[in-house]
Amino acid sequence: MPNRTYILRDADNKPYESQAPGVLGGHRKTKIYGRLDCRGAAQAIARGGYVASRVFFADEPTAIAAGYRPCAVCMPADYAVWKAASTGRSGPGTPSE
Repeated sequence: MPNRTYILRDADNKPYESQAPGVLGGHRKTKIYGRLDCRGAAQAIARGGYVASRVFFADEPTAIAAGYRPCAVCMPADYAVWKAASTGRSGPGTPSE
């Protein structure tokens, strides 16, 4: 029986073959990554159309390096940190200046 290969994305957002499956899924158009059991991704897949833009990553640092941001649904703490950094705030609940 032949070994299965998986197509993952590298830090440059380029596809490559891997013997191990990805641990995070992402959406190529929205540049969002999250857990493979994400409720939001499952709902989008059920509605159709999402699967054609689905990508996979070996780990979180690779997804971030490829330009993706964390999912607010399945990774709320990581999303809050990303959101605070992207808006120039020091963290959730920090008053605006």
